[in-house]
Amino acid sequence: MDAKPAPTGPRAARKRQAIVRAARDLFLREGFGVGMDAIAAEAGVSKVTVYNHFGSKEALFTAVVAGVIDEPLTGGEQNGEQVGQPTGKASDLGRLVEAEGPEQLKAALTETGRAWGRAVRADAEGRALRTLVASELHRFPELGRAWRAHGPAGHHPAVADALRALADRGLLDVPDTEVAVLQLYSLLVFPQMVFEQHGAELTEDLAERLVVDGVEMFLRRYAPAF
Repeated sequence: MDAKPAPTGPRAARKRQAIVRAARDLFLREGFGVGMDAIAAEAGVSKVTVYNHFGSKEALFTAVVAGVIDEPLTGGEQNGEQVGQPTGKASDLGRLVEAEGPEQLKAALTETGRAWGRAVRADAEGRALRTLVASELHRFPELGRAWRAHGPAGHHPAVADALRALADRGLLDVPDTEVAVLQLYSLLVFPQMVFEQHGAELTEDLAERLVVDGVEMFLRRYAPAF
């Protein structure tokens, strides 16, 4: 039997936002073992509403963790729905997609990488959630299966959509979106996460070099006119 589509529209988006925020708080306080009843009560919705939006606790947990990574770039929105606290600024990904020509694309992607890195380094809650994922996989192997089943493009739809939009405009040549998303994260985000996750200091100079060189490497692979 096919899964029922998640609710859409402004009212559904507000409920989805409340569910993700409540789940984030409870997962951090109590771990993945927290009940869906508790999440629903914290969000002020019914348990049926939670399942209508996410289908399972594994899917909800995946949405929470992925949202923490992508939220700084999307202005707090993914797929047209808010997933966390609004940032009150224009979307970094929106500005990236609107770039005109290779030079603007390079400048926009570099600035996006800087903003992304700053957010990752400053996000103690995100580090706690990533630590929680690693620790809970031993108790809840189904969480790892759910994470893998989504794939990189599924975890980070806003980034995948931005790459597709740039490809549609001829600014990128992306034959495999899943690989491209992973490579972009590997160049711009994952090194910052590794440093911060292990309590090591990442200097501003090294962070800048990682972004500048990472953007150049990504564009050498994917920008036809670069």
